[in-house]
Amino acid sequence: MYLSIGNDLAVRESSVIGIFDMDNTSTSKRTREFLAKAESQGQVVPCDNLPKSFILTAEYGFSRVYLTSLSSATLEKRLK
Repeated sequence: MYLSIGNDLAVRESSVIGIFDMDNTSTSKRTREFLAKAESQGQVVPCDNLPKSFILTAEYGFSRVYLTSLSSATLEKRLK
């Protein structure tokens, strides 16, 4: 199955490692460092609007971070 994450994008549910709220997690220095490193390596897929959450995926040995304007609660509901 696939998880619709907005901006006409979908990811495989089996590849989702975690869904994280930007407001809560971006206060952490480690999270900011992780996102900066992922962006410098070209692993971040941006969204058109202000991101509310991000999704970390891993598939075929590659990790990717998807920024999305959907809340983490909405994405969690879509997974169930």
